[in-house]
Amino acid sequence: MLSALIERVSAGHPLSDAEVAVAVTELVSESVAAAGKADFLAALAAKGETVEEIAAFVRELRARSVQPPLDAATRAGDILDVCGTGGDKLNTFNISTTVALVAASAGVAVAKHGNRAITSQSGSADALEALGIKIDLTPERAAQSLRDHRFAFFFAPNCHPAFRAIAPARRLCAERGQRTIFNFLGPLLNPARPTLQLIGLPRPELCAPVASVLQTLGLRRAMVVCGAMGAGPERRYLDELSTLGENTVAEFYQQRALTGSVLRPEDFPIQPATLADLAGGDREANAEIIRRVVHGQERGPKRDAVLLNAAAALFVAEKARSLTEGWGLAEDLIDSGKVAAKLAELTAASAKSG
Repeated sequence: MLSALIERVSAGHPLSDAEVAVAVTELVSESVAAAGKADFLAALAAKGETVEEIAAFVRELRARSVQPPLDAATRAGDILDVCGTGGDKLNTFNISTTVALVAASAGVAVAKHGNRAITSQSGSADALEALGIKIDLTPERAAQSLRDHRFAFFFAPNCHPAFRAIAPARRLCAERGQRTIFNFLGPLLNPARPTLQLIGLPRPELCAPVASVLQTLGLRRAMVVCGAMGAGPERRYLDELSTLGENTVAEFYQQRALTGSVLRPEDFPIQPATLADLAGGDREANAEIIRRVVHGQERGPKRDAVLLNAAAALFVAEKARSLTEGWGLAEDLIDSGKVAAKLAELTAASAKSG
C-alpha cells in the first residue's frame, strides 16, 4: 500500500483523509519494512505536506495515543506546551526546554511533550534527564506532576506506543538528512491536549498552515514561529524565535482570525551574536548551559535567545501583555531565582520518586 501512496505523492497529489488513514496503519505496522516507511515519509516531505494532510495525521495518531488522567482542576485551566520541532540541523542548545522552565516558574501549567534526540545531539528528554528530571513517567505520574508542580514531561514513547514501529524509519530519514512530517507532528500530538502553544518550525512558509491546524484542533491561543539567520541564498532558519535575524510569526487568539507578522531582533535589547554563540552539544553540555542560564550565570547570547522565546511563551500564556513585557518578566524570573527554584523543585521531586 505504501508503494501506491509513494507514487501518488511523488506525482504531487495530496492525500485524502482515507489515504492518510491507510498510511498511518502501514507506518505503525511492525510487519512493514522501515526502508519502505522512510521512502514514503521522504516522498511526502518532498511534495510538501498540506494543512489537511497534517490534520488528518494528527487525528489518526491521536486516536492511537495513551491519554493521561488529568484532574478536573488542571483540565479546566490553561495548559501550555512550548516546543521547537527539530529538523533545522543547526545544533543550537535546548532553547525551548529552558523556556518551559521559565514559564513554569511564572505559574503556568507546562506540559512538555518530547522525545530523545533524533535529528540533533540532545533532545528535550535528554537535556531534562541530564538535569536530574525524570522523563520516563507513566501518563498517570506525569499528570500528577503537572498538578503538583505545574510542570510535566510527557515522554512520547510512553504516550504513543505505536511510534515504536515508526522510530526505525525516522532514524533512517535522519541518517539521510531528510526531515519528515513527524518533525511537525510532535507538538501537535501532545497527549495532555494543551490549550496554549508556542511552536518553532524550520520553514517559514509552514507557520501559517501549522497555526491553522492548531486552530482547527481547538486550541485557545497559539503562536507558530520560524527564525531566520543571514540573508539571501545563505539564509538559514531556526525552529525558534531568532536573535540573529527576522522572525516569521503566525498567531491566533481563540477563534479570531489568524494573523501574521514579522518580528525583528532590533525591537529588543539583544546583543550581537552569531550561530556559534547559540551552539549546544551533547546532553551533559546542554544541561550545563541550561543551569547557567537559569541561575543567571550566562548573560550573553544564549540568555538573549531564552529571553526572546520566553517572552513569546509568557505572552501566549497571558502572563504578559506584550513581548516587550514578556522579556522583562522573563528577566525578573531568572534574576530573582524563581527559575532556578523551579528547577530545584523538579529535580528534588524526581529524586524522591526514585
